[in-house]
Amino acid sequence: MMLSSPMRLHCTKKLAANLPPELLSGPTPAYFEGANRRLWDWHGHLVLLDRRQCVMFCHDLTRYLLVLPGLRAAEFKEIGRLHRELFLTTIAALGVSSSQLAQLALLLGPLQIDCRTDRSVLGSLRVASDDLQFGYLPRVQNVLDLDPLAMSHQLNTRPCMAEKVLIWPAVVMKKLVEEAVQ
Repeated sequence: MMLSSPMRLHCTKKLAANLPPELLSGPTPAYFEGANRRLWDWHGHLVLLDRRQCVMFCHDLTRYLLVLPGLRAAEFKEIGRLHRELFLTTIAALGVSSSQLAQLALLLGPLQIDCRTDRSVLGSLRVASDDLQFGYLPRVQNVLDLDPLAMSHQLNTRPCMAEKVLIWPAVVMKKLVEEAVQ
């Protein structure tokens, strides 16, 4: 089992503008490099749905998506905690055992945030944002009525492209988590 290490969030300029400056880190530390970083790299983007700020997270390798609808300005200070809680909740909903979930929680370090983005992952975020805005949002009266767990689950059970390969994000993420906690 690996030791706890920070998770890295590459955020868009739009999201970075809403984050407190003290959350943004400088250059990427050396421990982020290497093959064992597969579980820890994420992208974040701010989208406006019904004039409400919503944050979408996309895992770099698996395109696993997390959605936080209707964030208020004060909640951006807690982005690391909100990401961690939603990630662990969605992983539990995938059927990962409680012992594996506890091990995963120990592996998850603090969130390190920078503004280095990857166009491929941002493209996946844009497609997911369109799916959310034009597919799921019309079904509810208010964006605040969206359930983050249900939206994340629905977005992760659809196929998507990653590195020119068709994948199912929920399946690939579950496998990656199970490998990491062994």
